[in-house]
Amino acid sequence: MSFGATILDADGLRLSKDEKAFFREADPFGYILFARNIDTPDQVYALCSQMREAVGREAPITIDQEGGRVQRLSGPTWTEWTPPLDFIQAAGDNADRAMYLRYRHIAHELKALTIDSNCAPMVDLIVHGTHEFLRNRCYGTSPDDVAALGRAAADAMLDGGVLPVLKHIPGHGRANIDSHFDLPRVITEREELRQTDFAPFRALNDLPMGMTAHVVYGDIDDAPATLSPDVMALVREDIGFGGLIMTDDIGMKALSGTIPQIAKGALAAGCDVILLCNASLRDRTACANAAGHMSKAAQTRAEAALEARRSPDDVDIAELNAELEALLSGRPYG
Repeated sequence: MSFGATILDADGLRLSKDEKAFFREADPFGYILFARNIDTPDQVYALCSQMREAVGREAPITIDQEGGRVQRLSGPTWTEWTPPLDFIQAAGDNADRAMYLRYRHIAHELKALTIDSNCAPMVDLIVHGTHEFLRNRCYGTSPDDVAALGRAAADAMLDGGVLPVLKHIPGHGRANIDSHFDLPRVITEREELRQTDFAPFRALNDLPMGMTAHVVYGDIDDAPATLSPDVMALVREDIGFGGLIMTDDIGMKALSGTIPQIAKGALAAGCDVILLCNASLRDRTACANAAGHMSKAAQTRAEAALEARRSPDDVDIAELNAELEALLSGRPYG
């Protein structure tokens, strides 16, 4: 039997009786955590155990731990990080190594809680007009530089036993409005996008998982990427991404229609699994019913993604942190 074609969340710090029964029936591929699900390390560990017990397997559990305003694990219990762009600018010529060290530390903190995926790296390019909700979450303006920084972050997470989720395919940087509240439309021609925005995703097309962008690319299709067969074909064929493709949250206001309509449309367009966040149990149930189980191709990609999970390499986190501190301060290390 294939996995359910959903990634879902929970209401609070532990699963309710109704949520346990629902997850047992729906068998979501995986889960995502938010700040409302986070209290203490022991509590997070127990919640992850409950989630996996509900489906009877080691389902992946992901989170948004980018740094800056997008980090669900916060201080003082966990490390507080500056926004990625600020961090990269502070690191200067050492940015690639600094990004590796940053995300290796993040992976260490996640893995200690049994969270084994992170919705990063985010390789959307900064361009003129990039919306403020996204700008300082980005890594830069050069496709090559952004790809190198994204690779450093992804390698660090994989080395730490955490699956990276490449986002937002095929590129969200030209959006000048916030897709949480409205649908961004990009009028840039396809060939220019291919050479700029799409390039970092092509460079990282071997990563195990990716997340779509709720953005219209008008020179390709009038539908947002998440719901566009043409854009999803471009992601597979031109960008060459072979991993599992999850939608961004289909509850965001960029997408119109009912939850079941959007879920079915995204799967028909070529997405593998539906992400729904911050929804009622009734809407989660409707989403799971509409999405059903993964297609044969999606199941194959899901299994390949899970096989990319590995035990963390043996490192001295304190030593890596000392190296990072030296890099950021401009002092020699070692």
